[in-house]
Amino acid sequence: MIQFLHTSARGVLLSAALLAASVTASYAQLGVGRPVGRQILDGIVAKVDNQIVLRSDVEALYAQEEARAEGKPLPPNLRCQILQSLALNKLMLAKAETDSVVVEDSRVKSELDRRMAYFIQQIGSEKKLEEYYNKPVKQLKEELRVQVKEQLVQQEMQEKIAGKVSVTPREVRQFFNRIPKDSLPYYSTEVEVGQIIRFAKTNTKAKQAAQAKLNELRARIQGGEDFATLAKQFSQDPGSAAEGGYLGFFKRRELVPEYEAAALRLEPGQLSPIVESPFGFHLIQLIERKGDSFSTRHILLKPETGAADANEAAQELTKLRRRILSDSISFAKAAKDNSEDKLTSGNGGLIANRQDGSSYLPLDKLDPAIFFAIDTMKVGSITPPMPYRTDDGKDAMRILWLKSNTPPHQANLNDDYQKLAAAALNEKKNKALDEWFAANRNTVYLEVDPQYADCQVLNSIN
Repeated sequence: MIQFLHTSARGVLLSAALLAASVTASYAQLGVGRPVGRQILDGIVAKVDNQIVLRSDVEALYAQEEARAEGKPLPPNLRCQILQSLALNKLMLAKAETDSVVVEDSRVKSELDRRMAYFIQQIGSEKKLEEYYNKPVKQLKEELRVQVKEQLVQQEMQEKIAGKVSVTPREVRQFFNRIPKDSLPYYSTEVEVGQIIRFAKTNTKAKQAAQAKLNELRARIQGGEDFATLAKQFSQDPGSAAEGGYLGFFKRRELVPEYEAAALRLEPGQLSPIVESPFGFHLIQLIERKGDSFSTRHILLKPETGAADANEAAQELTKLRRRILSDSISFAKAAKDNSEDKLTSGNGGLIANRQDGSSYLPLDKLDPAIFFAIDTMKVGSITPPMPYRTDDGKDAMRILWLKSNTPPHQANLNDDYQKLAAAALNEKKNKALDEWFAANRNTVYLEVDPQYADCQVLNSIN
């Protein structure tokens, strides 16, 4: 069966299967499984200019593939494939240095915070995460920082090389016609699901309670207690609480306007009044100004929502549902104008497939909450409002719309144009990357450990 991911030596890079967006290398499956228990004698197995690949990098990813295989035999040259992929990524990093491609520290921090918040939510709490890995969150983040930064730099380089590549309908058809008929993929049942989300509005009493608590903490800090200690104890920002509320340096317009405006009115060491933002209520302390950047720490409190607050969101969605079902407004228009989920509102409310970016979701891989909601629905139906909790822990209500339900079938242009277009685009982008690698592979110094002398990485870069 033909794969819709390019699998040439250089194309392995784009698939990112070995450098997944969860976390690789030293914590290959943070949030998924514990680090591999067996001991590995570490050492450098490849150098690409001043970039290095460690034996532990290769072995951690090999162990990850072993776990995924669930006892099935692995390709005999898998370690070579892994080394090849890692070396190609290091080539990209090496060229990023010479091309002055950089990623702002604020972006790295934001991505680290996002991932850590996700892991904390998945495992249940920050304390459980720390117990699971026997390390504080701050240390986990520091150990992942280099990997996250490298991944972001690689993304920037890929965008620079192939970001403007596009495909025409004619190219999609040509791509489809090149696939041997007996190799066309067979798709299981797929659905398109739309959602409209409304957050549970925080009531006045809860807001007043959060403000009162922050004013109490403000008084305690002014009375001599340590800001960082109180932030660790009370702040509800999973990204910064473990670091005493420290956010690091940001430039203007990189933080939400309410926070930035309050912070920039302060002198170093000064405390702000209570500041409200879309994230909740903040107590801010300015630490330092440096040119156009500034560093702060904060304590964030998120007012709790109750049943009455969710009820208001449910009533809004009930009215909206009636309008859609009576054909006075389309679901896509209603989602665009009313949904508070930024990821889906601009796409007519449709939930994207994280694997290929299309709107088609394999039924057997659906989120259980969505699966059981739509399992018996007819196409075009809309659920009543249902409770929902976002990835960042916000209480909300949502309605789900079953746009389509495609039975199992062999790939064809009519039903699977989106997938085929994405695959054709991926192939074309990989071709652009292939050409870039061919032009740049001889511009770097490469050294490979004799243990891997037979791997194709030597032919791929030299």
